[in-house]
Amino acid sequence: MIKKRFFQILGPLIFLIIKWLHFESLSMEGQAVLACSAWVAIWWITEAVELEVTSLLPILILPLSGGLNLKETTSSYAHPYIFLFMGGFIIGLAIERWNLHKRIAFRIIDFVGTGEKKIILGFMIATAFLSMWISNTATAIMMLPIGMSVINQFKGNDKFALSLMLGIGYAASIGGMATLIGTPPNIIFAGVVRDSFHEEIAFSQWLIFAFPFSAILIFLVWLYLTRSFKSTARSNEKSLTFEVGKMTTPEKRVLVVFSLVAVLWITRSFFLDKLIPAIDDTIIAIFGGLVLFIIPSGSDEGNLMNWKTAQKLPWGILLIFGAGLSIAKGYSETDLATWLAHRFLLLKDVPVWVIIILVIAAINFLTEITSNTATASMVLPILISLAASLSISPYRLMVGAVLASSCAFMLPVATPPNAIIFSSGKVKIGQMVRTGFWLNLISIVLIFLVVEFWWKIF
Repeated sequence: MIKKRFFQILGPLIFLIIKWLHFESLSMEGQAVLACSAWVAIWWITEAVELEVTSLLPILILPLSGGLNLKETTSSYAHPYIFLFMGGFIIGLAIERWNLHKRIAFRIIDFVGTGEKKIILGFMIATAFLSMWISNTATAIMMLPIGMSVINQFKGNDKFALSLMLGIGYAASIGGMATLIGTPPNIIFAGVVRDSFHEEIAFSQWLIFAFPFSAILIFLVWLYLTRSFKSTARSNEKSLTFEVGKMTTPEKRVLVVFSLVAVLWITRSFFLDKLIPAIDDTIIAIFGGLVLFIIPSGSDEGNLMNWKTAQKLPWGILLIFGAGLSIAKGYSETDLATWLAHRFLLLKDVPVWVIIILVIAAINFLTEITSNTATASMVLPILISLAASLSISPYRLMVGAVLASSCAFMLPVATPPNAIIFSSGKVKIGQMVRTGFWLNLISIVLIFLVVEFWWKIF
C-alpha cells in the first residue's frame, strides 16, 4: 500500500515538474501534453490506481493544463475503433452465451487427432481461432476447464499437463494478434494511424498481414513446448471423445451472424465499399451486434442477445482505448511529436535494424510487468517521432511494437491468459519463466523478420 501511495504522489509531482520546467522550442501546449502523458504513464505502469480509473485522467488534466480542449479530448473516447471493438465484444458474448465456442473448439481438436502432441496442437489452434474474435481473457477462461478434463485422462503425465496449459495460455495471446478486434493494442495502433496519418487500417488488411505471423508463431511455440515429446505408438494413444450433441437453433443462428460479419469484414475493402461507399468495419461490427438483439433465439430465452448479457462488456478496456487515443491526439495536434523527433536525432548514426530490435525487445519485456494496452498507448506516438528523426517509415517501428506488446510469455502477471492458466495449479512460476524467456526471444526474432520483410503490405 505504501508503494502504491508513493506512485500516486509521484505521478502529479512529475506532472508539475514538467509543467514548471522550460523546454527550448516546445510550445506550452506541447509541454502540457508531455506532462499529462508522464502522469498517466506512471500510474499505468505502476498500477498505482486501477488502469480503468487512470484512463479517466486525461479528461481532467489535458483541458485544464491547456494541452487539448475538452471536446478534442473526449472525442477520442468515442473513436470509431472503440465501437468496432464494442461490436466485436457483443458478437463474442453471443458466442459464449450459446456455447458455440465449445463446439468450434471440439471440432478443431477432433480434426487434429489424438496423441499428446496432436492434442496440444489442436487445443492451441482452437484457442487461437477463438481468440481472433473473442477477448483472449474470455478465450482462456473457456478453454481452461476443457483442457483440465483432458489432463485428467493423462493422470501422472505432468509434462503433458504443463505443455497443454502453457499452450492454451500462449495461444490465447497469439491468436488475438491476427485480427484488429483480437487484442487491444491492434485497435490502438489502427486508431493512432487513422488520427496521425489519416489512413485506415482495414480489417482485411491487418488480417492478411498478421494472420501468417500468428500462424507461424503458434507453430513455433507448439514445436518448443513439445520438443521433448516422443512419438506415441498408435496403439498406445488415448482416445478422446467430446460429447457436444446436436447443434441447437440458437447456435446455428449465432453462427450465421458471426459468419456474415466475418465475411463482410474480410471482403469489405475489396468490393463492398465500392457498392456502399459509407460502409466501414465499425458499421459492420455494430450491425452484427444489433442484429443479435433482434433475431429470436428459437428457444424460450428470448433473442440471441439481451442487455443483461451485454452488460458483461469490458467497459474498462474501452476507457483505456479512449485515454490512449486522447494522449496520441495530443502528440499530433501540438508540436510535441516534432519536438521529440528532433530529440531522437542523437540516434541517427545507429543502424536502423539495431534500433528496431531494441524497440521490439524493450516492449516485449516491458509488457511482462505492464499492461500491453497501456504500453501501446504510451509508446506509439513516441515511435512516430522516432521514425521521423530516422527518416524511415513509422510502420517499421509501430508494427514491431504492437506485435511485441502481445508476446509476453514469462510471468503470470504479464497477461490475463498467463494468470488464468497459472491458476490451474499445473504450472509453476519457475517453469513459466524458463519457457517464456526462450519464447520471448523467439518472438523477438520473428517480429524483427516480419518488420523487415513483410511490413510493406501496408
